[in-house]
Amino acid sequence: MTDNDPKTPQDLSAFAENLLQALQVKLQAISDQLTHRMDEMGSNIDNLQKDVSELMTEAGIESTDDLH
Repeated sequence: MTDNDPKTPQDLSAFAENLLQALQVKLQAISDQLTHRMDEMGSNIDNLQKDVSELMTEAGIESTDDLH
């Protein structure tokens, strides 16, 4: 056993609680990152749809709502 190994039920409980809290913090950070990236992707898609619509207008092609 190392010095960090829990030796009593209380130590084990505290160790498990700390581990779960650390996991929760990491998962929240990952969730926040994914949400941010999804928001960016949504914005990029909106910009792409706008650009395609503008190009279609410039080319004289009738724009449809199928892009939305």
